[in-house]
Amino acid sequence: MSRVAVVTGGGSGMGRAICLQLAEAGRHVAVLDINADAATAVAQEITAAGGTATAVAVDVSDRAAIEAALDEVRSALGRVEIMVTSAGIEGFEAFLDITAEAWDRMMAVNLTGTFHCLQAAVPDMIEAGWGRIVTISSSSAQSGTRNMSHYVASKGGVIAFTKALALDLAPHRITVNTIPPGVIDTPMMRRPIDAGTMNEDAVVARAPLGRLGTPEDIAAACVFLCSEEAGYITGQQINVNGGWYL
Repeated sequence: MSRVAVVTGGGSGMGRAICLQLAEAGRHVAVLDINADAATAVAQEITAAGGTATAVAVDVSDRAAIEAALDEVRSALGRVEIMVTSAGIEGFEAFLDITAEAWDRMMAVNLTGTFHCLQAAVPDMIEAGWGRIVTISSSSAQSGTRNMSHYVASKGGVIAFTKALALDLAPHRITVNTIPPGVIDTPMMRRPIDAGTMNEDAVVARAPLGRLGTPEDIAAACVFLCSEEAGYITGQQINVNGGWYL
């Protein structure tokens, strides 16, 4: 059965890999991203491989834009039954250097953006009597990370929100889980490595599997959580981190 899956932040990194693997699993995929060209490229990649996809440019912190984007998805593909919230931003700043504006923007995208997307999509799932939600949080919210208190707080909120929402939506046969990735080799993660604010060798040393994660590692876990077979898993943190020492 082809179900419609919406992936935010689907234009690059983990989001892109999730879109591609969901399409391979037979889902109709809506690629949402703030970067219109990136979203379109992923949707075209899916359709070129024989899948069904559409692209929508949207800022997840804008509630009206999210609602309009999901209306566009419904018109193109149908009712939303799977939602993966992968859109996010990061920042590396000492606590006393974080401005109120930087704090607010981090929360607006990572936490409030997740709320906007899910509240806009859940009525479709309730109507269907079936749904799968996967939020992408962060292992930094489990362990803490220096000079990222605003980011860590936003992702910690995503984990707590996921657990609460799982209880609210369980009577509707909607599962809600979160994946807190370890250090994954994405363009976002390459920025601090290239800037020298993160030491790649030190990061790899903390993972017993001895490597950075890949976007495909996250996507594989996500696709399973979005499957029919994962119907008895909800409110869980599925750690995909190479055995990272938290």
